[in-house]
Amino acid sequence: MPNSSRKTIFTTISIDKETAALVEKICKRYSLKKSEVVKLAFGYIDKAHINPSEAPESVKSELAKINKRQDDIIRFIRHYEEEQLNPMIRATNSIALRFDAIGKTLETLILSQLEASQERQTAVLKKLSEQFCNHADVINNQSKQINALYQIHQRNYKKLLQLIQLYSELSACGVMDSKRKENLKAEIRNQ
Repeated sequence: MPNSSRKTIFTTISIDKETAALVEKICKRYSLKKSEVVKLAFGYIDKAHINPSEAPESVKSELAKINKRQDDIIRFIRHYEEEQLNPMIRATNSIALRFDAIGKTLETLILSQLEASQERQTAVLKKLSEQFCNHADVINNQSKQINALYQIHQRNYKKLLQLIQLYSELSACGVMDSKRKENLKAEIRNQ
């Protein structure tokens, strides 16, 4: 509810008949008062930083300016992808491939060592069981511990591969995929 103690002071302006007809036409089209049309028009001119003394350019030339700006932005994005993102993706991919190769090598090495270790343990168990039957439980517990370590290694290896995959997906996200990037970063933090 407006404050009745404050009074608005109105002023008048002089316009020609052609302009008055244009104001009337706009008032009828949008169901506005003349004062509202003038107030809104001047507000628009002020916000858009339009100089009313300069003749407006054609819509076609304005659209061409907008298209040029869009083309400049697209060119920048493509240049950024070419110069920054694509090398990062390639580097991340090569790192992921190296990690995968190293992980497979380590897995093979660990499995062979486990097999050799298990063979040695079996031989020791046979000798110990022949000589010391009461020590069999202790040796079985060692075997379970080694198996548990192997399981822990498998889980850690899977987590490592998941992290590499998430980093790869993160680096593959385009400039406009900020929501996807944030989701991937949250998944990485959770890992």
